[in-house]
Amino acid sequence: MLYVPRRVLEATRAHLAREAPREGVGLWAGRREVERVLPLPNAHPEPLTGYLAEPLALLRALRELEGAGLSLLAIYHSHPKGPAFPSPRDIQEARWRVPYVIFGTDGVRAFLLPQGQEVALALLP
Repeated sequence: MLYVPRRVLEATRAHLAREAPREGVGLWAGRREVERVLPLPNAHPEPLTGYLAEPLALLRALRELEGAGLSLLAIYHSHPKGPAFPSPRDIQEARWRVPYVIFGTDGVRAFLLPQGQEVALALLP
């Protein structure tokens, strides 16, 4: 289960709205609950239909988390024109052992990929 404060959800939605109509991507980090949103540049060659966190920005973000004593809790991205469900590309390219949170036109959901197991999101005040 991912514990997500409302302010984190709102900050993530604001980031993804700024990226639209491109897919947005970023990290959620914290200890027991998500404490930080780290937006990342989308370096995918087809950003309207795919995402790829820019490698150097991703590395810097991971080092920043480590220095702050935080753990990577999830990777988020958006489907600006589709559902909050993993695409075949999302499943094929999944490499991290954290939930992938997808913001779609029908809401937000999280999954362990490539298995496809849904992870519950607990919204905190």
